[in-house]
Order: sequence, then structure tokens, then C-alpha cells
Amino acid sequence: MSEQNQLDFEGIEKLPLAKFTEKAYLDYSMYVILDRALPHIADGLKPVQRRIIYAMSELGLSAQSKPKKSARTIGDVLGKFHPHGDSACYEAMVHMAQSFSYRYPTVDGHGNWGSPDDPKSFAAMRYTEARLTAYAGTLLSELGSGTVAWTQNFDGTLEEPALLPAQLPNLLLNGATGIAVGMSTDVPPHNLGEVVSALVRLIDKPETTLRGIMSHIKGPDFPTGGEMISPREEIANIYKTGNGTLRVRATWEREGQDIIITGLPFQASGSKILEQIAAQMRAKKLPMVEDLRDESDHENPTRLIISPRSNRIDADDLMSHLCATTDLERTVRVNLNVIGLDGRPAVRGLKELLTEWLDFRLATVRRRLEYRRDRVQERLHVLDGLLVAYLNIDRVIKIIREEDEPKPVLMKKFKLSDIQAEAILNLRLRNLAKLEEMKIRGEQAELQGELDDLLKTLKSKARLNSLVRGELLEAAEKFADPRRTLIVERETAQALDETELIPSEPVTVILSARGYARAAKGRDVDPRSLSYKSGDAFLSAAYGRSNQQALFIDSKGRAYTLVAHTLPSSRGHGDPLTGRFKPADGATFCGVMAGDPEQWWLVASDAGYGFFVQPQELFSRVKAGKAMLRVPDGGRALIPVTVAGEEFAEDTLVAVVGSAGHLLVFPSGEVPEMARGKGIKLLGVPGAKYKAGDEKMVSAALLEPGENLEVYCEGGRKMLLKWKEIEARYTGERGRRGTLLPKNYRRVERIEPEAKAREDNADE
Repeated sequence: MSEQNQLDFEGIEKLPLAKFTEKAYLDYSMYVILDRALPHIADGLKPVQRRIIYAMSELGLSAQSKPKKSARTIGDVLGKFHPHGDSACYEAMVHMAQSFSYRYPTVDGHGNWGSPDDPKSFAAMRYTEARLTAYAGTLLSELGSGTVAWTQNFDGTLEEPALLPAQLPNLLLNGATGIAVGMSTDVPPHNLGEVVSALVRLIDKPETTLRGIMSHIKGPDFPTGGEMISPREEIANIYKTGNGTLRVRATWEREGQDIIITGLPFQASGSKILEQIAAQMRAKKLPMVEDLRDESDHENPTRLIISPRSNRIDADDLMSHLCATTDLERTVRVNLNVIGLDGRPAVRGLKELLTEWLDFRLATVRRRLEYRRDRVQERLHVLDGLLVAYLNIDRVIKIIREEDEPKPVLMKKFKLSDIQAEAILNLRLRNLAKLEEMKIRGEQAELQGELDDLLKTLKSKARLNSLVRGELLEAAEKFADPRRTLIVERETAQALDETELIPSEPVTVILSARGYARAAKGRDVDPRSLSYKSGDAFLSAAYGRSNQQALFIDSKGRAYTLVAHTLPSSRGHGDPLTGRFKPADGATFCGVMAGDPEQWWLVASDAGYGFFVQPQELFSRVKAGKAMLRVPDGGRALIPVTVAGEEFAEDTLVAVVGSAGHLLVFPSGEVPEMARGKGIKLLGVPGAKYKAGDEKMVSAALLEPGENLEVYCEGGRKMLLKWKEIEARYTGERGRRGTLLPKNYRRVERIEPEAKAREDNADE
């Protein structure tokens, strides 16, 4: 490489890349934290908000002035103080004008400034106009009184205030949110009257504890109302540590049969909530609601109408469910991370925030008084010089007429200062009347009284505290308003059980031999007449309601739970249960139970053992099911059976039949009621000691006295046993082998009670 092409790094600073990137990132991080994202404890504002308010005050946009185009304000902010994007700056200004975002808005907007349903639906800045609110005056009124430090703007051509001399703790009143680098802030808004009351107590009794402060500040006060349901202990812990979450719920009232929602959680959208409720209605998961309406207007910013189907519906339960499943109840994060008076960000508790702001306010008032003291002393000094001139008016006029440089002569002749001599020389001739001497002496007396009062206040901590206290109470009297967010300690909302949200309609749950399940509306369905897949056939059916749970039993005695309405309709072939549950290897589904969860069902294995069980004992959400009937190796569970009617009488009978054609009928009272287990011997078959060709129990039925029994055999043969014959031949002791059926009806498939047996028997 030639010498001409070689690079010369002499005099250029060299840094390792790791060190350079670390420093660059840290500088950027500190800029974002201190000059962009986090508010200052003094005025509760971020730099962009502070610059917007100051620029508007410089444009003369006070609460009493005529508003100007927002584009004019944003232009001044960007051109003079805040060299960033116009859309972000305008959005910050819009946020300060939204009454649903700010508890005490600082900008009075005219035009479309967004809505609670869509806060970012505001019009462009060329269409809207704005001015400051009266509340914003509490941030600006003392700006020209030497109360805060001033810094140069970004190009050094102008000065801007480093902070605004807030007369109220705007940080707590309007809250703040922001995301910096490695930290964030979430300060909720509070009620002005409560905060001022707490500050007054701290001024009077600095040793006040957090509990004492919370006797004034009950909790945050959001602009959209609602009610805070967090326990008082949780709120106290948040105010102690500066961190935590609060639960805020909508407020509602009854108006006739309708439910009227009058207040929403902070930053919740009424239209979105209605969409969430409507989605549940479309999914048929909210049968108790008939209609939804939004009647919100300017007079009623939040008025959402929910119309229940009938007046029998419990409104509290319904609203609890809606709060749990929609934005009618939300959590609000609290992170009291702000920049303190030391210029450093930190998470502070409530008392620390109030105490530190009071320190700022006392220092601000002291600086204001000192500034006024200096101005009064300067004016008294000038008045002393003017009085000398009036008392020696002829000599002063002579000196001014005769001397080329009268100023030093006056200073020497009458022992005046430069300022006093300059004031005399600037006098107008019209002010040389005798009356001016009286005005000067009157002004002197007035200013001297003010100066004495200022000096006393500056020397006395008690007088200074009293002054700040009075100013706080005066501001509270002007701007305080009633609390909007109610503090009501409640339990967290709970969603209703799925079965309570489903229309209660009669259904027939059908199970096929290959394990396909479906539900047919009504109870007049003949499940055997439905179509099935090739090679499949009807196996079992049970009557229930669409909002009740159905239990499917597998061959190894486990029970699986499913809500009836989730099953496909009977128009198809159903869904395979293996897609919803996880039965053990080799297990097949062999029966279904449905209906009243307290109804008794007889469950049994082909080993001849069984017991009575209620479905409510078997409900489970586990895909692997719940153990119910202990089945021996090589055996299988039978189709469960229950009484045909709704009542289970004490004299109900159990009928069981074996594979060799033995039928046995005995009282149901001999069968125990259990939740799970093997049960007791029902029919005298070999049981667990299976051998090829051994007899097994194949079916069971429950009879009421007087009912006939239908016996279905292989080959489609069917036999009806009359009650009198059953009573005479087939009744016996539980656990016996039973009596053989007639020769051609011994290969039994199932037994069932005859539907009209009791009526026929009565006719006889």
C-alpha cells in the first residue's frame, strides 16, 4: 500500500467497540428515562406535555381566550422546544384534552378529540382547536415569579422552564403512564379534594402514617368512574410499596327489568364490551340475555343496556359472569416510578410522594416570596430616590438643565444610587405634581407593610406552612369535585358454570357400538331408527337436558364427563369419543348415563357384581376419566340402567340375566349405594374365575311392582314376561343363579321393562 493511501488516525480518539456501544446505549437509556418517558414528581409532566402547556401559554391560549388551531400550537412546540414527530406530539396533546383519559384535563379541545370507544379516532390537528383549561393555570400562574429554573431550548435560541411551578400535585391528580428503557411507570389518577386533604394533614402533622393518609385518600379515582373492588389491605400495600395491581369493575343499576351500566373501568371501551357480550350470545353461551343497546350520549357518557330474558334471572349472578368474561372488570397496574427532586427515577410509596411534593411546593413558594421580596425592595429603593427628587424638585431641575451629564451629579449631590438616578431622569413632566409625593408615600407605606409580612413569612416555618396550606385549600375549593370511582370491597367476579349458560332443553344422548356419540333434541326419538356408519349400530341411550352432564362408561369401568350440548346433533353419525377422551388400551365405550345428577343408576360388570351410584359422584374434567366400577381381568362393564320414571321407589326391583338364560329378580334395597368399587354379587355366575364357555351376566333392568319385562334374544326373538309370572317364578335371593327362561329364549341379549305394563296390569 502506498503512503498516499494510508489512513492517518493521529489526534483521533480511539475507543474499543464494546466500550463505545455501552456508553452510547447508556446515554440513550438515560435520555429516554429522564427526558421522554417518565414524569417528574414536581409537576407530574413529561417533557412533551410540559412544552405543550408552556407553548400554549406563550401563544396566549388561556382559559379565557379564544382557541386557536391545534396545528398552530404543535408548530410552535416542534419549532421551538420539542424537535420530534408531529403526530406523536399531537397525540400527547389530544390525551391531555380527553376527559376520559385525564381526571383533570389541561387542554380544552374544540372539535373531534376522540371517544372512550376509540381514543385515537380524533381529527387531524388542522381541523381541531384548543386552549388551556382553568386547571392548567395552577401549573403556570407562578411561572414569572422566579419560582423555577430555566434552560435553553434544543438550538440555544430560546429558554424554556425546566419544571412548571405546580400549585397542586398534578402527578397524583392526573396520573401518568410511560415505558422507558428497563423501567416503566403507571401512576393512577386521584381525587383532588382527597389529595389536598391529605396534604393539609401532612402539613399540620408531618408524622402522619400511611393509615392516616389513607383516611383521606381512599384509593385512585378514575375519570370513567366504575368501582374499585380490591381489598383495603391490597390498596394499602400498593401505597406502601409503590407496586401492585388493582381490580376495577363497572357500575350498574336496575331500571325495570333492564340492567343499566353507568360506569366503566379505566380505559375500557363500551363498544368492545358490547361486542364481547354479543359474541357470547351468538355462541349460545348467554341464554339469559335477550337484547343489548348502547344509549350513551353527551348527558350520559356511559349508558349500556342489557335486557335479560325474564325477571327471574338473577342480575347479580349475570353481571358477575359478564365481569369475569368481558372488560366489565379489569386489572389496573400501579407502578409509582417517577423522577424525584434529586433528578433520579425511583419507585416511591404514597407518603413519600406527598412528602417530596410538599418539599417542592414549600421551596417553590419560598422562591416566589424571595423573588417578590427582592422586587419590593427594589421598588422601595426607587421610591426613596423619587421622594428625594420631589423634595428637592427645583435643584433637580436645575441640575438636569445645566449639566451635560446630570446623572453622576445627582448621584453625588443627593447620595443616590445609579438605579435611583436613572428613575429620576426617566420621570415625565406630568408626574411632577404635588399629588405624586402623596402617591409615593402611600405606595411606600403599602410596600413596606408587604415587605415586613414577606420577611416574617420567610423567617417563620409555621407562617410558610400556613401560606401553602391556605393556597392548597383555595385551589381545592375551586377545582375539587366528587369522587367518581367508588371504593367497594368485593370478591373477584366468577364466571358461571358452563351448564348454567346453556339453554335447558330435553335431549336424548345416543351411544353407538363403535363409540360414536350424538344428542337428539327431545325425548320422543327412537335411537334404533337412526342411521349409523357401516358396521356400526345402536348401543345405549339416556334422557337428559342440554345443560346437564352426560357420563360415558368404558368397558373397564371408568366414567367420562361431557356436557350434553357439546355433542353433535342426531342428523349426523356423531363424533368418536376417543377424540375427546383418553381411555385405557383395549377399553371400549359400553354405556351412557344422563339426566338428574342425583338420580340412581345401577352399574354392574359381566362378573355379576354391581351397585347403585349417582352421576354427581362421577363428574370429572380429566380426559382419562374417573374410576367407578372395578372390573376383573377379562371382564367388561355392562350398560348402566335406571328407573324409567323420575322417582326411585323403595319397592323397586332389580332384574338380572345370565348368558345361559338364567333370570333373577330381587329387591333393590339389597344392593348398596356406592361412589366407586366392585359392588356386591347380583347374579350367581363364576365371576372373576373366567373359563371358556363360563356363564356371564349379560344385562340388568330395574322394575317397579306391576311392570312387565321384555326379553330380547339373539336372532331377533322377543318375549314378554308378565308381572304375575315374574313374581311367581323368577324372584329370589340376590346372588343366586336364578331361574331358566323358556328353551328358545335363553340366548338373551338384553332385558328392558315394558313401557305400558302397569296400565295393562291395572286393566286386568
